[in-house]
Amino acid sequence: MASQLEKATLTSHIPNRRAVIDVGTNSVKLLVGDIAGGLVIPVSEASKQTRLGAVFYSSRRLQRPAIALTAETVAQFSKTACELGAAPARVFATSAARDAINVDELSEAIHRGCGLDMEVLSGDKEADWVFRGVTTNPKLAQSTVLILDVGGGSTEIIVGDNAVPQFRSSYSLGTVRLLEQLRPGDPPGLRALIQCRVWLRDFLKAEVAPLLKPALHTQRPARLVGTGGTATILARIQAKMADFDRDKIEATSLTLETIRRELESQWQMTQAQRQNIVGLPANRSDVILTGAAIYESIMQQFGFDHLTVSTRGLRYWALLQK
Repeated sequence: MASQLEKATLTSHIPNRRAVIDVGTNSVKLLVGDIAGGLVIPVSEASKQTRLGAVFYSSRRLQRPAIALTAETVAQFSKTACELGAAPARVFATSAARDAINVDELSEAIHRGCGLDMEVLSGDKEADWVFRGVTTNPKLAQSTVLILDVGGGSTEIIVGDNAVPQFRSSYSLGTVRLLEQLRPGDPPGLRALIQCRVWLRDFLKAEVAPLLKPALHTQRPARLVGTGGTATILARIQAKMADFDRDKIEATSLTLETIRRELESQWQMTQAQRQNIVGLPANRSDVILTGAAIYESIMQQFGFDHLTVSTRGLRYWALLQK
């Protein structure tokens, strides 16, 4: 639902309808939106899991079935966007594509399927777009924020103040990547969770803390903001939200203790049991394990008690940049 400000803006401008297709490690996402007065008014959103990063990290080679399904999904989303009256969609890809040695096979399959070219974003560009998309929210634009976007293959961390990014980095840490590395059982159990926590603690200490801690110490206290699929799903689970509701998701605040309880509960469930959790899409019932663990570890290691969730981010800014 558009806010009163957004509605008023649309009545005084001619909407410019655009579409972006985000090819991620775990899923392909479509956002169609009207642009007016510097605002994005979502018209349609869709997501389909294609697991482009499945069985990928040992060889850095995208698998043919995943390439085919991803290209088919991009073509379907491109058709949907055209039917909604949008200009030809902008297609961009993130972690798995930028790490792949055969990314050209994916680009060619997408072009054959719908005639669109695919742009591969660098980690720095992805982090920058995430920050700028999230801070289109005026409340967050005026704050000191640490924005955390946990994806399937990478995690982007950005610190900014008054809508100006001052630290940004992309890390080789993601829900699919970590799940394939740990390969927990079903149910995983608390012993496997302990192993996951130890791995994350060591990774964050070695790879993230040396640069992030100094960036945080030079700012006024930062507000932690999560964006992307994992954060949205955690908010939906907390609110027992069966369907996607942007306003309710962004109104949900998650505590570290809440995330910890949910995490420990889920690691003791079978995947079939997790598929019955309200707010958790069945096809995300495996990667939620590692996604929630990443959020818990970052909050604990860097001293955050609360997580604010944003449904804006990468795709918002991509729409504005066309």
